[in-house]
Amino acid sequence: MSVTTKQQVPAAVFNIPNQLTALRLALSIVLFVLMSFKLYLISTVVFVVAASTDWLDGYLARKWNLVTVLGRILDPFVDKIIVCGTFIFLAAEQESQVKAWMAVVVVGRELLITALRSFLEQQGADFSATMSGKLKMVLQCLAATASLAYLSYVTRQQTPPGWLFPAVIATVWGAVALTVYSGVAYVVAAARLIKP
Repeated sequence: MSVTTKQQVPAAVFNIPNQLTALRLALSIVLFVLMSFKLYLISTVVFVVAASTDWLDGYLARKWNLVTVLGRILDPFVDKIIVCGTFIFLAAEQESQVKAWMAVVVVGRELLITALRSFLEQQGADFSATMSGKLKMVLQCLAATASLAYLSYVTRQQTPPGWLFPAVIATVWGAVALTVYSGVAYVVAAARLIKP
């Protein structure tokens, strides 16, 4: 009986969704190395693959009922690493259209919401992700992808498609706006949950 239990625990912890999350963490490290060498074409591909695993691991965890404590901790942590890290790297490139203050807004929002979630869940409150938070993640990924793709043309001294620059501007500013909006929405929700 004890042998079976010991064999089941690793299988439950290191299930496919959690393996995908770990893969996303590894890909984020690869991404940051590539970006530091200004290899933006391959960086775009790596970022898209990594972002896709975020959707896939959540889908599989829900479909196969493989939600674990490790997954609930690791998945949002890795999401923050790859998104915040990418925006920080992009802010260092003038042509990316990501300003330093935008990266500060993205990172600051994530730190604030993480602190609020930790506090409220310790109090037994439900502080799950909202639709605005999920849409914020989608738009941030679109902005990062568009910016990386644009940089891949600029650094290779090639003319980007005419639609790409407007797409970068729209997605970057949209991501920042939704980041602020979802952050305010979370703060308001937290204020209602905190008991006087």
